[in-house]
Amino acid sequence: MSFRHFIDVMEREGRLLKINKPVSKRLEASGILAALGDRPVFFERIKESEFRVVGNLCTSKEAFASYFGIKAEELVPRMIKAMEHPTKPEVTTTAPCQEAEMKEPDLDRLPILYHCSKDGGNYVSAGVFIINKGEGLGQNMDIHRCMQIGRNRFSIRVVAHRDMDNALKRATKEIDAVVCVGCSPAVLLASALSVAENQNELEIANSLEPLKLVKAKTCDLMIPADCEFVLEGKILKERHDEGPFIDLTETYDIVRKEPVFEVHKITHRKGAIWQALLPGKLEHRVLMGMPREPTIFKKVNEAGVKCLDVSVNPGGCSWLHGIVKIDKRHEDDGKKAIDAAFEGHKSMKHVFIVDKDTDISNPLDVEWSMAMRFQANKNIVMKEKQKGSSLDPSAEPGTAETTKAGFDLTGPAKKAGTKFEKAEFPKVNLKDYM
Repeated sequence: MSFRHFIDVMEREGRLLKINKPVSKRLEASGILAALGDRPVFFERIKESEFRVVGNLCTSKEAFASYFGIKAEELVPRMIKAMEHPTKPEVTTTAPCQEAEMKEPDLDRLPILYHCSKDGGNYVSAGVFIINKGEGLGQNMDIHRCMQIGRNRFSIRVVAHRDMDNALKRATKEIDAVVCVGCSPAVLLASALSVAENQNELEIANSLEPLKLVKAKTCDLMIPADCEFVLEGKILKERHDEGPFIDLTETYDIVRKEPVFEVHKITHRKGAIWQALLPGKLEHRVLMGMPREPTIFKKVNEAGVKCLDVSVNPGGCSWLHGIVKIDKRHEDDGKKAIDAAFEGHKSMKHVFIVDKDTDISNPLDVEWSMAMRFQANKNIVMKEKQKGSSLDPSAEPGTAETTKAGFDLTGPAKKAGTKFEKAEFPKVNLKDYM
Protein backbone atom coordinates (compact mmCIF):
# COMPACT_ATOMS: atom_id res chain seq x y z
CA MET A 1 0.00 0.00 0.00
CA SER A 2 1.48 3.36 -1.00
CA PHE A 3 1.29 6.69 0.83
CA ARG A 4 -1.43 7.69 -1.66
CA HIS A 5 -3.42 4.50 -1.13
CA PHE A 6 -3.22 4.89 2.66
CA ILE A 7 -4.72 8.38 2.37
CA ASP A 8 -7.56 6.96 0.24
CA VAL A 9 -8.25 4.24 2.82
CA MET A 10 -8.46 6.80 5.64
CA GLU A 11 -10.82 8.93 3.59
CA ARG A 12 -13.12 5.97 2.89
CA GLU A 13 -13.14 5.10 6.59
CA GLY A 14 -14.06 8.68 7.54
CA ARG A 15 -10.84 9.33 9.49
CA LEU A 16 -9.46 12.04 7.20
CA LEU A 17 -10.45 15.67 7.70
CA LYS A 18 -10.34 17.66 4.45
CA ILE A 19 -9.83 21.43 4.56
CA ASN A 20 -10.76 23.26 1.34
CA LYS A 21 -10.14 26.80 2.56
CA PRO A 22 -6.77 28.25 1.40
CA VAL A 23 -4.14 27.77 4.13
CA SER A 24 -0.65 29.26 4.36
CA LYS A 25 2.40 27.03 4.69
CA ARG A 26 3.82 29.63 7.09
CA LEU A 27 2.54 28.95 10.65
CA GLU A 28 -1.10 28.40 9.63
CA ALA A 29 -0.96 24.77 8.44
CA SER A 30 1.18 23.69 11.40
CA GLY A 31 -1.18 25.47 13.79
CA ILE A 32 -4.15 23.53 12.42
CA LEU A 33 -2.28 20.21 12.62
CA ALA A 34 -1.25 20.92 16.22
CA ALA A 35 -4.77 21.92 17.24
CA LEU A 36 -6.22 18.69 15.79
CA GLY A 37 -3.69 16.50 17.60
CA ASP A 38 -4.03 12.96 16.27
CA ARG A 39 -6.61 13.66 13.53
CA PRO A 40 -5.29 13.13 9.97
CA VAL A 41 -5.69 16.33 7.94
CA PHE A 42 -5.69 16.96 4.17
CA PHE A 43 -5.07 20.55 3.02
CA GLU A 44 -6.59 20.87 -0.45
CA ARG A 45 -5.28 24.39 -1.09
CA ILE A 46 -1.97 25.85 0.07
CA LYS A 47 -1.67 29.57 -0.64
CA GLU A 48 2.00 29.51 -1.67
CA SER A 49 2.07 26.24 -3.60
CA GLU A 50 0.33 24.29 -6.35
CA PHE A 51 0.68 21.10 -4.29
CA ARG A 52 -1.56 19.70 -1.57
CA VAL A 53 -0.47 18.71 1.95
CA VAL A 54 -1.43 15.93 4.33
CA GLY A 55 -0.35 15.55 7.96
CA ASN A 56 -0.99 13.67 11.22
CA LEU A 57 -1.11 10.37 9.30
CA CYS A 58 0.54 7.99 11.78
CA THR A 59 0.26 9.57 15.21
CA SER A 60 0.05 6.30 17.15
CA LYS A 61 1.23 2.72 17.20
CA GLU A 62 -2.34 1.72 16.39
CA ALA A 63 -2.27 3.86 13.22
CA PHE A 64 0.83 2.04 11.98
CA ALA A 65 -0.74 -1.30 12.89
CA SER A 66 -3.91 -0.44 10.97
CA TYR A 67 -1.78 0.27 7.89
CA PHE A 68 -0.39 -3.27 8.02
CA GLY A 69 -3.77 -4.75 8.99
CA ILE A 70 -2.51 -6.12 12.30
CA LYS A 71 -2.92 -5.46 16.04
CA ALA A 72 -0.60 -3.00 17.80
CA GLU A 73 1.04 -5.76 19.86
CA GLU A 74 1.97 -7.55 16.62
CA LEU A 75 4.09 -4.65 15.33
CA VAL A 76 7.28 -5.38 17.27
CA PRO A 77 7.46 -9.05 16.16
CA ARG A 78 6.78 -7.92 12.57
CA MET A 79 9.62 -5.38 12.72
CA ILE A 80 12.00 -7.97 14.19
CA LYS A 81 11.12 -10.49 11.47
CA ALA A 82 11.73 -7.88 8.75
CA MET A 83 15.07 -6.90 10.29
CA GLU A 84 16.21 -10.54 10.56
CA HIS A 85 14.89 -11.57 7.13
CA PRO A 86 15.29 -8.66 4.67
CA THR A 87 14.28 -9.29 1.05
CA LYS A 88 15.25 -7.61 -2.20
CA PRO A 89 12.54 -5.35 -3.70
CA GLU A 90 11.41 -5.58 -7.29
CA VAL A 91 13.07 -3.07 -9.63
CA THR A 92 11.08 -1.17 -12.25
CA THR A 93 12.00 1.31 -14.99
CA THR A 94 8.76 3.31 -14.86
CA ALA A 95 7.63 4.83 -11.59
CA PRO A 96 4.88 7.16 -10.33
CA CYS A 97 7.47 9.30 -8.52
CA GLN A 98 8.98 10.24 -11.90
CA GLU A 99 5.74 11.05 -13.72
CA ALA A 100 6.43 14.80 -13.67
CA GLU A 101 9.57 16.91 -13.46
CA MET A 102 10.32 20.54 -12.66
CA LYS A 103 12.24 22.28 -15.42
CA GLU A 104 14.38 23.98 -12.78
CA PRO A 105 14.52 22.81 -9.15
CA ASP A 106 12.70 25.46 -7.13
CA LEU A 107 12.03 24.67 -3.48
CA ASP A 108 9.83 27.77 -3.18
CA ARG A 109 7.21 25.96 -5.27
CA LEU A 110 6.94 23.19 -2.70
CA PRO A 111 4.69 23.47 0.40
CA ILE A 112 7.61 23.19 2.82
CA LEU A 113 6.14 24.28 6.15
CA TYR A 114 7.37 26.99 8.46
CA HIS A 115 6.18 25.38 11.69
CA CYS A 116 6.79 27.78 14.60
CA SER A 117 7.74 31.42 14.97
CA LYS A 118 11.29 30.80 16.26
CA ASP A 119 12.24 28.24 13.58
CA GLY A 120 15.33 28.89 11.50
CA GLY A 121 13.37 28.52 8.27
CA ASN A 122 11.03 26.31 6.26
CA TYR A 123 11.62 22.65 7.17
CA VAL A 124 11.23 19.31 5.43
CA SER A 125 10.44 17.08 8.41
CA ALA A 126 9.38 13.82 6.70
CA GLY A 127 12.24 13.58 4.21
CA VAL A 128 13.73 10.10 3.76
CA PHE A 129 17.37 10.42 2.70
CA ILE A 130 19.01 7.76 0.56
CA ILE A 131 22.80 7.75 0.05
CA ASN A 132 25.58 5.31 -0.73
CA LYS A 133 27.60 4.62 2.42
CA GLY A 134 30.78 3.83 0.49
CA GLU A 135 33.39 1.10 1.11
CA GLY A 136 31.04 -1.56 -0.27
CA LEU A 137 28.48 -1.01 2.49
CA GLY A 138 25.63 -0.27 0.08
CA GLN A 139 22.82 2.20 0.48
CA ASN A 140 21.64 3.89 3.66
CA MET A 141 18.12 5.17 4.26
CA ASP A 142 17.37 7.52 7.12
CA ILE A 143 15.19 10.49 8.08
CA HIS A 144 16.91 13.86 8.42
CA ARG A 145 15.30 17.24 8.89
CA CYS A 146 16.19 19.82 6.22
CA MET A 147 16.10 23.59 6.66
CA GLN A 148 15.65 25.51 3.41
CA ILE A 149 18.42 28.08 2.89
CA GLY A 150 17.83 28.94 -0.78
CA ARG A 151 15.79 28.07 -3.88
CA ASN A 152 17.73 24.80 -4.28
CA ARG A 153 19.65 24.39 -1.01
CA PHE A 154 19.09 22.91 2.43
CA SER A 155 21.08 22.65 5.62
CA ILE A 156 20.52 19.11 6.94
CA ARG A 157 20.77 17.91 10.54
CA VAL A 158 23.20 14.98 10.72
CA VAL A 159 23.65 13.30 14.12
CA ALA A 160 27.27 12.45 14.94
CA HIS A 161 28.47 8.84 14.67
CA ARG A 162 25.36 7.64 12.81
CA ASP A 163 25.40 6.14 9.30
CA MET A 164 25.07 9.43 7.41
CA ASP A 165 27.81 11.07 9.48
CA ASN A 166 30.12 8.09 9.03
CA ALA A 167 29.52 8.10 5.27
CA LEU A 168 30.27 11.82 5.00
CA LYS A 169 33.49 11.38 6.98
CA ARG A 170 34.61 8.56 4.67
CA ALA A 171 33.87 10.57 1.52
CA THR A 172 36.67 12.64 0.00
CA LYS A 173 34.28 14.78 -2.03
CA GLU A 174 30.58 15.64 -2.32
CA ILE A 175 28.23 12.65 -2.42
CA ASP A 176 25.01 11.85 -4.27
CA ALA A 177 21.84 11.99 -2.20
CA VAL A 178 18.11 11.68 -2.77
CA VAL A 179 15.32 12.90 -0.48
CA CYS A 180 11.96 11.17 -0.85
CA VAL A 181 8.85 12.82 0.59
CA GLY A 182 5.48 11.11 0.81
CA CYS A 183 6.73 7.58 1.44
CA SER A 184 4.63 4.67 2.63
CA PRO A 185 4.54 3.99 6.39
CA ALA A 186 6.57 0.82 5.71
CA VAL A 187 9.41 2.87 4.18
CA LEU A 188 9.20 5.50 6.93
CA LEU A 189 9.36 2.82 9.62
CA ALA A 190 12.27 0.97 8.02
CA SER A 191 14.21 4.22 7.62
CA ALA A 192 13.91 4.87 11.37
CA LEU A 193 15.05 1.42 12.57
CA SER A 194 18.44 0.84 14.21
CA VAL A 195 20.18 -1.74 12.01
CA ALA A 196 23.69 -2.95 11.24
CA GLU A 197 25.71 -0.63 9.00
CA ASN A 198 25.83 -3.18 6.16
CA GLN A 199 22.05 -3.62 6.05
CA ASN A 200 19.89 -1.94 3.41
CA GLU A 201 16.77 -0.47 5.01
CA LEU A 202 14.85 -0.70 1.72
CA GLU A 203 15.18 -4.49 1.93
CA ILE A 204 13.73 -4.35 5.45
CA ALA A 205 10.89 -2.17 4.15
CA ASN A 206 10.24 -4.78 1.45
CA SER A 207 9.91 -7.46 4.13
CA LEU A 208 7.45 -5.28 6.01
CA GLU A 209 5.48 -4.85 2.79
CA PRO A 210 6.42 -5.50 -0.87
CA LEU A 211 7.58 -2.38 -2.72
CA LYS A 212 9.18 -1.45 -6.03
CA LEU A 213 12.36 0.52 -6.57
CA VAL A 214 13.45 2.70 -9.46
CA LYS A 215 16.82 4.23 -10.31
CA ALA A 216 17.12 7.94 -9.58
CA LYS A 217 17.40 10.24 -12.60
CA THR A 218 20.81 11.77 -11.82
CA CYS A 219 22.69 9.03 -9.93
CA ASP A 220 22.83 5.28 -9.30
CA LEU A 221 20.75 5.30 -6.12
CA MET A 222 17.63 3.13 -5.95
CA ILE A 223 14.53 4.82 -4.52
CA PRO A 224 10.90 3.90 -3.66
CA ALA A 225 8.97 4.02 -6.93
CA ASP A 226 5.67 5.15 -5.40
CA CYS A 227 6.76 8.06 -3.19
CA GLU A 228 5.24 11.46 -3.94
CA PHE A 229 8.31 13.72 -4.37
CA VAL A 230 11.96 13.04 -5.18
CA LEU A 231 14.63 15.68 -4.56
CA GLU A 232 17.94 14.62 -6.13
CA GLY A 233 21.27 16.33 -5.59
CA LYS A 234 24.56 16.28 -3.72
CA ILE A 235 25.67 16.74 -0.12
CA LEU A 236 28.52 19.24 -0.26
CA LYS A 237 31.58 19.65 1.91
CA GLU A 238 30.21 23.12 2.70
CA ARG A 239 28.46 23.76 6.03
CA HIS A 240 25.74 26.22 7.03
CA ASP A 241 23.77 27.14 10.16
CA GLU A 242 20.88 24.74 10.88
CA GLY A 243 18.17 25.64 13.38
CA PRO A 244 16.60 26.54 15.68
CA PHE A 245 14.08 23.71 15.34
CA ILE A 246 11.80 21.82 17.71
CA ASP A 247 13.01 18.46 18.96
CA LEU A 248 11.16 15.45 20.40
CA THR A 249 10.83 17.19 23.75
CA GLU A 250 8.86 20.13 22.22
CA THR A 251 11.79 22.39 23.15
CA TYR A 252 14.10 24.14 20.69
CA ASP A 253 17.29 22.44 19.57
CA ILE A 254 20.44 24.55 19.26
CA VAL A 255 21.89 26.06 16.06
CA ARG A 256 24.76 24.04 14.56
CA LYS A 257 26.94 24.14 11.45
CA GLU A 258 25.59 21.29 9.33
CA PRO A 259 26.18 19.88 5.81
CA VAL A 260 24.56 21.56 2.81
CA PHE A 261 22.37 19.55 0.41
CA GLU A 262 22.14 21.10 -3.05
CA VAL A 263 19.11 20.01 -5.10
CA HIS A 264 19.72 19.43 -8.83
CA LYS A 265 16.44 17.80 -9.90
CA ILE A 266 12.89 17.49 -8.55
CA THR A 267 10.46 14.86 -9.84
CA HIS A 268 7.03 14.01 -8.49
CA ARG A 269 3.81 12.13 -9.02
CA LYS A 270 1.01 13.78 -10.96
CA GLY A 271 -1.13 15.63 -8.43
CA ALA A 272 1.58 15.01 -5.83
CA ILE A 273 0.76 15.29 -2.11
CA TRP A 274 3.35 16.67 0.32
CA GLN A 275 3.72 15.01 3.73
CA ALA A 276 3.89 17.27 6.77
CA LEU A 277 5.20 15.87 10.05
CA LEU A 278 4.87 18.13 13.10
CA PRO A 279 8.13 18.33 15.09
CA GLY A 280 7.82 17.29 18.73
CA LYS A 281 4.27 16.02 18.29
CA LEU A 282 2.81 12.52 18.18
CA GLU A 283 3.84 11.44 14.67
CA HIS A 284 7.42 12.58 15.25
CA ARG A 285 7.51 10.77 18.58
CA VAL A 286 6.08 7.52 17.26
CA LEU A 287 8.60 7.44 14.40
CA MET A 288 11.46 8.02 16.84
CA GLY A 289 10.38 5.76 19.69
CA MET A 290 8.68 2.78 18.07
CA PRO A 291 11.75 1.72 16.03
CA ARG A 292 13.67 1.30 19.32
CA GLU A 293 11.14 -1.25 20.58
CA PRO A 294 12.46 -4.26 18.59
CA THR A 295 15.97 -3.86 20.03
CA ILE A 296 14.59 -3.71 23.59
CA PHE A 297 12.34 -6.71 22.89
CA LYS A 298 15.27 -8.78 21.60
CA LYS A 299 17.60 -7.86 24.48
CA VAL A 300 15.01 -8.80 27.12
CA ASN A 301 14.43 -12.18 25.48
CA GLU A 302 18.17 -12.75 25.17
CA ALA A 303 18.41 -12.21 28.94
CA GLY A 304 16.18 -15.26 29.44
CA VAL A 305 13.00 -13.30 30.20
CA LYS A 306 9.87 -13.86 28.09
CA CYS A 307 9.10 -10.43 26.60
CA LEU A 308 5.56 -9.94 25.31
CA ASP A 309 5.51 -6.31 24.18
CA VAL A 310 7.36 -2.99 24.46
CA SER A 311 6.24 0.64 24.35
CA VAL A 312 8.66 3.56 24.12
CA ASN A 313 5.77 5.76 25.12
CA PRO A 314 4.86 9.37 24.22
CA GLY A 315 4.72 10.35 27.91
CA GLY A 316 8.50 10.00 27.97
CA CYS A 317 8.82 11.93 24.69
CA SER A 318 9.01 8.51 22.96
CA TRP A 319 12.68 8.40 23.84
CA LEU A 320 13.39 8.63 27.57
CA HIS A 321 10.82 6.16 28.94
CA GLY A 322 9.98 2.56 28.11
CA ILE A 323 7.35 0.09 29.31
CA VAL A 324 8.13 -3.62 28.95
CA LYS A 325 5.51 -6.33 29.35
CA ILE A 326 6.83 -9.74 30.40
CA ASP A 327 5.49 -13.20 31.21
CA LYS A 328 7.11 -13.45 34.63
CA ARG A 329 8.29 -16.97 35.44
CA HIS A 330 11.08 -16.38 37.95
CA GLU A 331 11.32 -13.92 40.81
CA ASP A 332 14.32 -12.10 39.33
CA ASP A 333 12.78 -11.66 35.86
CA GLY A 334 11.80 -8.05 36.56
CA LYS A 335 15.34 -7.00 37.52
CA LYS A 336 16.87 -8.91 34.60
CA ALA A 337 14.43 -7.23 32.21
CA ILE A 338 15.42 -3.80 33.52
CA ASP A 339 19.12 -4.37 32.79
CA ALA A 340 18.38 -5.81 29.35
CA ALA A 341 16.02 -2.98 28.40
CA PHE A 342 18.67 -0.36 29.11
CA GLU A 343 21.04 -2.32 26.87
CA GLY A 344 18.42 -2.30 24.13
CA HIS A 345 17.98 1.48 24.18
CA LYS A 346 20.89 3.32 25.75
CA SER A 347 19.23 6.74 25.67
CA MET A 348 16.41 5.53 27.91
CA LYS A 349 16.26 7.11 31.36
CA HIS A 350 13.41 5.22 33.08
CA VAL A 351 12.00 1.78 32.31
CA PHE A 352 8.90 0.15 33.81
CA ILE A 353 8.51 -3.64 33.80
CA VAL A 354 4.91 -4.90 34.02
CA ASP A 355 3.07 -8.22 34.08
CA LYS A 356 1.17 -9.75 31.16
CA ASP A 357 -2.18 -8.57 32.56
CA THR A 358 -1.16 -4.91 32.17
CA ASP A 359 -2.20 -2.84 29.15
CA ILE A 360 1.01 -0.95 28.32
CA SER A 361 -0.86 1.46 26.04
CA ASN A 362 -2.96 2.64 29.02
CA PRO A 363 -1.05 4.91 31.47
CA LEU A 364 -3.73 4.30 34.13
CA ASP A 365 -3.16 0.56 33.91
CA VAL A 366 0.60 1.02 34.30
CA GLU A 367 0.05 3.30 37.28
CA TRP A 368 -2.29 0.68 38.78
CA SER A 369 0.60 -1.80 38.58
CA MET A 370 2.83 0.64 40.43
CA ALA A 371 0.20 1.19 43.11
CA MET A 372 -0.55 -2.51 43.59
CA ARG A 373 2.75 -4.30 43.00
CA PHE A 374 5.60 -1.91 43.71
CA GLN A 375 7.67 -1.16 46.83
CA ALA A 376 10.27 1.58 46.43
CA ASN A 377 12.77 -0.01 48.85
CA LYS A 378 12.71 -3.35 46.96
CA ASN A 379 11.74 -2.80 43.36
CA ILE A 380 13.93 0.05 42.07
CA VAL A 381 17.16 -0.53 40.19
CA MET A 382 19.31 2.62 40.24
CA LYS A 383 22.13 3.20 37.76
CA GLU A 384 24.14 6.31 38.63
CA LYS A 385 26.60 8.21 36.42
CA GLN A 386 25.28 6.71 33.18
CA LYS A 387 25.55 8.08 29.67
CA GLY A 388 22.09 9.43 28.91
CA SER A 389 20.44 11.45 26.17
CA SER A 390 21.28 14.96 25.04
CA LEU A 391 17.50 15.47 24.75
CA ASP A 392 17.18 15.31 28.56
CA PRO A 393 17.57 18.87 29.92
CA SER A 394 18.02 17.52 33.47
CA ALA A 395 21.11 15.51 32.49
CA GLU A 396 24.59 16.86 33.12
CA PRO A 397 25.33 19.63 30.58
CA GLY A 398 28.00 18.66 28.07
CA THR A 399 28.31 14.98 29.02
CA ALA A 400 24.58 14.08 29.21
CA GLU A 401 25.48 11.99 32.27
CA THR A 402 22.39 10.98 34.24
CA THR A 403 20.94 8.61 36.82
CA LYS A 404 18.80 5.90 35.29
CA ALA A 405 16.11 4.01 37.16
CA GLY A 406 14.22 0.82 36.47
CA PHE A 407 10.89 0.13 38.18
CA ASP A 408 9.84 -3.47 38.65
CA LEU A 409 6.04 -3.24 38.70
CA THR A 410 5.50 -7.00 38.56
CA GLY A 411 3.93 -9.10 41.28
CA PRO A 412 5.25 -12.44 42.54
CA ALA A 413 5.87 -15.06 39.88
CA LYS A 414 3.07 -17.14 41.38
CA LYS A 415 0.11 -14.82 41.96
CA ALA A 416 -2.76 -17.33 42.03
CA GLY A 417 -4.83 -17.02 45.17
CA THR A 418 -3.19 -13.75 46.20
CA LYS A 419 -4.27 -10.12 46.07
CA PHE A 420 -1.77 -9.54 43.24
CA GLU A 421 -4.03 -11.29 40.75
CA LYS A 422 -6.25 -8.95 38.74
CA ALA A 423 -9.89 -10.01 38.37
CA GLU A 424 -11.15 -10.64 34.85
CA PHE A 425 -14.62 -9.68 33.63
CA PRO A 426 -16.47 -11.70 31.00
CA LYS A 427 -15.62 -10.84 27.39
CA VAL A 428 -18.59 -9.83 25.21
CA ASN A 429 -19.06 -8.49 21.71
CA LEU A 430 -20.82 -5.14 22.16
CA LYS A 431 -22.07 -5.20 18.56
CA ASP A 432 -24.45 -7.95 19.64
CA TYR A 433 -26.13 -5.57 22.08
CA MET A 434 -26.00 -2.11 20.50
